[in-house]
Amino acid sequence: MKQELTMRLLTQNDLFESGCYDIGMAIEVTENALRDYNNGDILYPEKISQIFNEQTQDRINCLPATLLKEKICGMKWVSVFPDNPIRFGCTNVSAVIVLSEIEKGYPIAFLEGTMCSALRTAAISTVAAKYLAPSTVETIGFIGSGEQAKMHFMAMKSMFKSIKICKVASRKSESEKKFVKELSNFYPDVKFELCNTDYEKATINTDIIVTAISGQTPLLKAEWIKKGCLYCHVGGWEDEYEVALKADKIVCDHWESVKHRTQTISRLYKTGKLSDEDIYSDLDKIVSGQIVGREHDHEFIYFNAVGLSYVDVALGYKMYQMALQKDKGKDWSLATKGCFDYPRELYNI
Repeated sequence: MKQELTMRLLTQNDLFESGCYDIGMAIEVTENALRDYNNGDILYPEKISQIFNEQTQDRINCLPATLLKEKICGMKWVSVFPDNPIRFGCTNVSAVIVLSEIEKGYPIAFLEGTMCSALRTAAISTVAAKYLAPSTVETIGFIGSGEQAKMHFMAMKSMFKSIKICKVASRKSESEKKFVKELSNFYPDVKFELCNTDYEKATINTDIIVTAISGQTPLLKAEWIKKGCLYCHVGGWEDEYEVALKADKIVCDHWESVKHRTQTISRLYKTGKLSDEDIYSDLDKIVSGQIVGREHDHEFIYFNAVGLSYVDVALGYKMYQMALQKDKGKDWSLATKGCFDYPRELYNI
């Protein structure tokens, strides 16, 4: 039987040249995907996580999802090794995305996925902030100064033009300086404040707090958080339990997935200090208008994201379409024959 399998191979450079580093596009795709999931137009099975070090949470995850309207099934294969920057001087996250159509079930694309993953992570927090942030956002504070912190700032600034002050604290003051140097060139209207590894200084009296780290050490303290603040929890266990317990509302991207992980509120749930009833809502219900988000400016709202594979797949599919329009990437022939169509001498039997 004739069998031709061809995929479009897209490198990170191909994606950049296709205009895929587009924060506005990522936010729009994310918000639409949340609505589609709420409407039942997405299949979202449990991810598979292989953890190699319980202390550092070194892991590789397999995250599948299907976009029923688009007839696209995909998977993100992502590794998270939190100590990479310190041990090897390289990024802690790497990913690839595979896309297949679901008419014949054939693969159509293989994408570099790290950029997609980074955009998605920042986009989900920014969509959450659209519905959960106070009415006036002028200050944003970061614990963490790496690529994800930078991406989060760029996404938040695109949503809240009113941001005037950005405070940043990291484990190393050199990382803070790099953060400010790189972003101040793009945002001359923002005052960037180096906090010299002082996490309290970065977060106190701040409208939005983002902990963009992958650590397993609670750094953010409840006493630093003012009324009306939105806290975006991005990584693992980066805030003390009292932060979540202080919140007026806890919102998740997907609580059923969060509760089985090792994040702060996951740990609270496992120890019996937090129950299902303590979770206000998943984000898709708020985006779809079923549940109201922020109701008062004095509310402290805690947003927890674990990562939604269907957003990665939706974003990866959009990037694939953009690359095709620009004729970027290479067609990668996987097979042109069936398994029994080769010369006899090639069979080792």
